[in-house]
Amino acid sequence: MKRFLLLFILGTVVAARADVPVILTAGQSNADGRVPMRDFPSGVSYKYCMWSYGSGDFETATGEFAPFSPRVAKPGIEKSWGFDAIVYHKLEGLWGRPFYVIKHTDGGTAIDPSCKGSTHGLYWSADPEFLGGTASASHGGKSLLLAFERQIDDCLRNLPSHVDIKFMLWHQGESDQKADSLYYDNLKAVIAHVRRHLVEVTGKKKYGRLPVVCGNYSLQSRQRSPRVADALNRLAEEDRNFHVVDASDLPLLPDRLHFNAVGAQTLAERVVDKLLECKIIKRK
Repeated sequence: MKRFLLLFILGTVVAARADVPVILTAGQSNADGRVPMRDFPSGVSYKYCMWSYGSGDFETATGEFAPFSPRVAKPGIEKSWGFDAIVYHKLEGLWGRPFYVIKHTDGGTAIDPSCKGSTHGLYWSADPEFLGGTASASHGGKSLLLAFERQIDDCLRNLPSHVDIKFMLWHQGESDQKADSLYYDNLKAVIAHVRRHLVEVTGKKKYGRLPVVCGNYSLQSRQRSPRVADALNRLAEEDRNFHVVDASDLPLLPDRLHFNAVGAQTLAERVVDKLLECKIIKRK
């Protein structure tokens, strides 16, 4: 009886200290979400997902979490959602326990600072010279990458010590059309910067191999660049922890840029299939 009681207590302690799943999400408008809420799938709700949402200089994240409810920060289209909302819903069904999302997305933003049309002159660039001459976009500077990493730091301070950052969702590249020949090097540097930062802030070397799951672009997109799409595939060939999910056949809104409801849902389903296939996540 004593042995049984001891095993029960140990099992309870281990369960109580089970790693808390954390997901990172970043990118531009298709990651931010542009599907009107009127097209949100009926019956989709959230019980376990908590999030921290930042969006360039539209909305500064505080490091606090709130129950997930789809919205975007861009004025005039706040009632919108993206493919990631369906990913979180499916993870709720797979995991059946609380998890956290740290999301930083801003529509129309490029990596390369030579792309002058990037929203409000903000960039994801990891170039040391660029980063050395600016500050976080959430604190008066031009760097989305520094804003994202600062948000991660603030959020981790509000989470239990036993968190497990599972993967990063990324969808971006349309705004780098004019610097598409540089996209491979630019995105590779962004991913390396995020991974290195996570290792530094957590002390866990495994985050140097953080899985990154990235959707590509519909063939119907007016901003699709074959060079950007090729860069994603090259990264996937070279980096076993970088995964590309095909979106080339997915339908778009009439703007010929953003996924519509069917496109967003299908991309989410493919993302979750990729996560399971690559054993990045597993069912409870």
